[in-house]
Amino acid sequence: MPSVITANRLVDGIVVYLSENDNWLTDLTAARVAEDEAGLEKLNAIAGQAAADHIIVGPYPMAVDLDKGIPEPKSVRERIRAAHRPTITAVTEAR
Repeated sequence: MPSVITANRLVDGIVVYLSENDNWLTDLTAARVAEDEAGLEKLNAIAGQAAADHIIVGPYPMAVDLDKGIPEPKSVRERIRAAHRPTITAVTEAR
């Protein structure tokens, strides 16, 4: 199953994805995709080092579907994280 590595950037908590050039970007479409376990192990090793270097926190593999080679989140949770916006709207109360 295709997967990418996601985490939160330590400096500001923003959701990021490991990119093709081993940078951490906010754009899921730029994420480096592992097609198999061996590829995922390599990405996990890179993420582990980034966590040890205090660049990211909480890295984990995220299952994706590929649409013309572009990764898309499989789960609702990951769609929400990839959207980079709240899931609720502000409610104003009349007094």
